[in-house]
Amino acid sequence: MPVASCVSLAAARLGWALQEVIVVSCCGHPVGPVAAHLYAGARLMVLSADETTPGAVMALLRARGFGESRVYVMEALGGARERVREVGFGVMPGGIDRLNLLAIEVAGAGDGLGCVPGLPDEAFAHDGQITKAEIRAVTLAALSPRPGDLLWDVGCGSGSVGIEFLRAHPRNRVVAVERDGVRAARARDNAAALGVGHYEVVVGEAPGALAGLAAPDAVFIGGGAADETIGAGWQALRAGGRMVVNAVTIETEAALFAAHRRFGGRLTRLGVERLDRVGRMHGFRPGMTVTQWRGVKG
Repeated sequence: MPVASCVSLAAARLGWALQEVIVVSCCGHPVGPVAAHLYAGARLMVLSADETTPGAVMALLRARGFGESRVYVMEALGGARERVREVGFGVMPGGIDRLNLLAIEVAGAGDGLGCVPGLPDEAFAHDGQITKAEIRAVTLAALSPRPGDLLWDVGCGSGSVGIEFLRAHPRNRVVAVERDGVRAARARDNAAALGVGHYEVVVGEAPGALAGLAAPDAVFIGGGAADETIGAGWQALRAGGRMVVNAVTIETEAALFAAHRRFGGRLTRLGVERLDRVGRMHGFRPGMTVTQWRGVKG
């Protein structure tokens, strides 16, 4: 049965309005993508890879604090072996047919994440090399992701910008470039944990590592950008594409000024202060000022 027909039939069996259903495929993928859609009140249809998927999804729901969710295992829909069972979190029923999907009414006070850019820094494992939440939100707005866009995230660090770019639309794509293998692996793990496992990482140093990559619709360089890397990214960028570069050092800032002279665009200074302890009292402690250059290729 085609996927659309299967989902329509499942929604009809439960009396769900089809337009309210979020469809997530775990066919050929781990169950991580389900995590991107966990918030109280969501109605999910999860396309299972096989009979093991229901147990893995239930474990994910428990781990994320959504153990109050109602879960239905729907097997062999439309056939002679059709069966629909509501399952509890205590016991997983046996004999699940390989042809199954899960219908989930998400409930609970779990760690569901917001749907706009600027996720908490704590949502990502990192070693300090992360674009902070407030700057990340501005950066994503400047990158202006459109459905189906490909982003080059150069010097990805924890992967936070690229991951949020993927969360903006399920058709979006990211190629992250990172010279440090440990950071590259951490970024890949962060992507899987946040439900965007379709995150490609190239271990290498720019600009050399950019050669041969598919032409991007957007390029982000998060720090340490040199004239050569900015030039290579700009040359590869598709017409109408956006490039955003953030700088916190005067050396990288100089490269941004040079890019502004060559390519035009917009320069912005961003400053953020966060509350911190000062002895027994509190005060606002400023972070490093970020200079951001945004250019749009004509």
